[in-house]
Amino acid sequence: MSTIFALSSGAPPAAIAVVRISGANAALALRQLAGRLPVPRRAVTATLRDDTGLDLDRALVLWLPGPHTATGEDCAELHLHGGRAVVAAVERALLTIPGLRRAEPGEFTRRAFLNGKIDLAEAEGLADLLAAETEAQRRSALAMAGGAFSRRVEDWRLRLLMLSAEVEAGLDFADDDDVASADCSTWNIAPLRDELAGWLMRPRAEALREGYRVVLAGPPNAGKSTLFNALVEAEAAITSPLAGTTRDVVSRPVAIAGVPFLFLDTAGLRDDAPDLVERAGVTRARTELERADCVLWLGAPGDGPAGAWQIAAQCDRHDHNGVTARHRVSALTGEGLDDLRADLVAAARQALPVPGEAALSERQHRLVSDAERALARAVNMRDPLLVAEELRLARVAFDSLLGRTTTEDMLDALFGRFCIGK
Repeated sequence: MSTIFALSSGAPPAAIAVVRISGANAALALRQLAGRLPVPRRAVTATLRDDTGLDLDRALVLWLPGPHTATGEDCAELHLHGGRAVVAAVERALLTIPGLRRAEPGEFTRRAFLNGKIDLAEAEGLADLLAAETEAQRRSALAMAGGAFSRRVEDWRLRLLMLSAEVEAGLDFADDDDVASADCSTWNIAPLRDELAGWLMRPRAEALREGYRVVLAGPPNAGKSTLFNALVEAEAAITSPLAGTTRDVVSRPVAIAGVPFLFLDTAGLRDDAPDLVERAGVTRARTELERADCVLWLGAPGDGPAGAWQIAAQCDRHDHNGVTARHRVSALTGEGLDDLRADLVAAARQALPVPGEAALSERQHRLVSDAERALARAVNMRDPLLVAEELRLARVAFDSLLGRTTTEDMLDALFGRFCIGK
């Protein structure tokens, strides 16, 4: 396997630029650039030179022999002065060393996974951590990357192995009075199945990643776009006194009090839209209503979808004084906006994963669901052969959660989410 290198810190210029090297030729790279191999795991200063003897930089270098490294391979780090020319010169020098090449996106993390330094669930958490933009996303991703969910899956797997051992013992020693029969052991499966069912009831990671979906809906000229702009604090949607100005869905992700939201402004809902473009916008608006976590309804009371929040969006107008609504707001004066935001934050916190707890992705949810269904079937079976097969299927799901059985296509998709140098 080739030795890889990449800039692992921010793009230059910067105070420090960290170049990581991983692979069998990491030691060779250090010897050629620094002239020697430093004491393992001790930062030392060295003058880096290319193959012609030209000075490149006075840098801090680290030699990290495997397997006790992040990737499980021999590694080296070059802490350079962070100018563009310095980084480019060092990278050119590395390319002249036999066996070295630039790393692909996520390749360092992929090698860590392949060498058993992290499992698949931890790698997925790390990918989410790199993409986190809010405090809630950071805390959830950190729990997953730190192995909280992996440890839980390992616990489930060990308990399942014990259950399987009981059933297998019943099959192998059916005539031995000292071994319990499979018919008597299936009751032990129910607690594990119930625990998996509890995890399946939790809010999903996609909700945290995409944000709490808030759709503003109502008839034309109800003030949706004006309120949308006020909530996202930007002129994201065009506003006009003309009916039908908004003809498509306008979305904007924002964070309020550390909670991720996705606000969506939609076309005014009416059955007599005058042209094809507006009718298409109305169709898209109705689609977004079905996907919404919360609908802010700016139309007549009772006309909105079930569960929608009635909003009096133009409470500064005298003709809105008698409207009954959950919130009375004015995007022009700011009246009621803080209360609306606080209400949305409270609702989102109830719907999104608990901060600091691991949340299941779509792939993880599917595999936990597969295991839960297998255990649910096993609980109601009495044939030990069938019980053993259902337990085996549950074990396969747990192994897939941790990446012990996976496909190259899935790994390519996951590690492709990482930046170069990670």
